[in-house]
Amino acid sequence: MGLFDKLKQLVSDDDQNYIEILAPISGEIVKIEDVPDVVFAEKIVGDGVAIKPTGNKIVAPLSGKIGKIFETNHAFAIESDDGIELFVHFGIDTVELKGEGFKRIAEEGQQVKAGEPIIEFDLAFLEGKAKSVLTPVVISNMDSIHELIKLSGAAEEGKTAIMKVKK
Repeated sequence: MGLFDKLKQLVSDDDQNYIEILAPISGEIVKIEDVPDVVFAEKIVGDGVAIKPTGNKIVAPLSGKIGKIFETNHAFAIESDDGIELFVHFGIDTVELKGEGFKRIAEEGQQVKAGEPIIEFDLAFLEGKAKSVLTPVVISNMDSIHELIKLSGAAEEGKTAIMKVKK
C-alpha cells in the first residue's frame, strides 16, 4: 500500500464519523454571514449556511422527527435520529406574509426520512414579496457539535450535502 492509498484510507475512514446534512432546498449555497438578518448573520440562533433557492419545495435535510412547523409554514425545526437540531427558515421577513406562498406537506411530530417533502412554496411569488429569499439552515444545538464543515456550490434538494457534522 502506497502513501496515497494510506492517505485515501485515512480520509475515507474519517468521513464515516461525519453526519451529512443534505440541502433542504435546491439552489446555491451561500455563507450564513451573507443573510440580511442579524439573527442569522451573527449566528444568534445557531451556525450553518444559507441557500439561494431555485426550486419549489423544502425537504427534510436529514432523517428525524419534525419539531415545530411555524403556523405560517415558512420555517420548521427537525431533530435528527443522531440528536442534531436543525432550523430551516425560508427567506427573511417571510413571517409577515402570513403563510401566503407556502403549503405545508408534513406535520409536527412526524418521523421523516432525508429528502421527504415538508413544505412547498411559490418561488416567483415570494421573490416579489419577501425582503430576501435566502434560506438559512442552522444547527441550533451547536454546544453538542464537535466539528462543523460548511460546503459550497450548487445544491440539489435531498441529494447534495451542504454541511458535515461531527458530534
